[in-house]
Amino acid sequence: MRKLIFAAVFLCLVFPCSASPDYSSPDTWAYYAEGNGGETDLFIIAPTVDMGADGNMNMSLSDEKTKGNLVGALNMERGIFEDSTVMYSPFYRQMTFPVYAERISEEGEHLDIAYGDIREAFIYYLENINDGRPFILAGFSQGGQMTLMLLKEFFDEEELADQLIAAYVIGWRITDEDLEEYPHLKLAEREDDTGVIVSFNTEDVFVNDSIIVPEGVKTYGINPLNWKTDSTVADKSLNEGGCFTDYSGAIISEIPNLTGAYIDEERGTLKTLDIEPSDYSSSLFPDGVYHLYDYQFFFRNLQSNVSVRTEAWFMNCSLQETA
Repeated sequence: MRKLIFAAVFLCLVFPCSASPDYSSPDTWAYYAEGNGGETDLFIIAPTVDMGADGNMNMSLSDEKTKGNLVGALNMERGIFEDSTVMYSPFYRQMTFPVYAERISEEGEHLDIAYGDIREAFIYYLENINDGRPFILAGFSQGGQMTLMLLKEFFDEEELADQLIAAYVIGWRITDEDLEEYPHLKLAEREDDTGVIVSFNTEDVFVNDSIIVPEGVKTYGINPLNWKTDSTVADKSLNEGGCFTDYSGAIISEIPNLTGAYIDEERGTLKTLDIEPSDYSSSLFPDGVYHLYDYQFFFRNLQSNVSVRTEAWFMNCSLQETA
């Protein structure tokens, strides 16, 4: 708790306190106490939705249309979590897409603004909402980057780390440098370990460079089909279903056994085996970079895994209480 108080004071010194939203107001949250899982919370951070069309490098919180898109992007993921958790997600002045396209997203004022909002929201959540309950952290793309930053800053404290069921840092890289500088970070090694980071970045077998995992950079991840961290191939029969959702969260298409996958030993990325690149092309990324589909290709497996890890956390807690 002392660390949280210090962090809040530090925020006010680095950023004008009036600049960030007042997270005591539910209006500053995209999700506030939504979902069906009464015993477990979810703190989820939205991905990039602001394309920076006006030349802005951070999203304006007075832009209601873009805020609506942010909620829509969260809704595309919510089916993975909503039956297992009570969901919270802050509006924040996220970095816009050009910051990532120019590969300048890891330092500077634009990052400071985005993360400043997220950490203030997280501190508010811990001090005023959580009340000691176990929780999941999750984020996709920029949301994954923000989630990793929270893990680095706050989770070397044992009491807080013990509350963490898992952190789904999907669509963002985790490097040797991250693990060396922050040795308290723990990567998932199987389907049911807890207090760990679940991460992967999906691409075709021919890809060797992307905005998220540049050429020459190795990330760490786990295969969401067989829950292995090595290059063991998972056949598409293990894929419980790829689900493609709209901004309401409705599943508009579901494809069982969509694709197999394996972890690439050199890049650490998740390579798909049964996807035709032209079927999932995007104006934002080159063919074969399936960043936009990280959650959707493996939707049902992730949905199941949230339940598995949550049950494992409560089982471990019961065993510790009876020991």
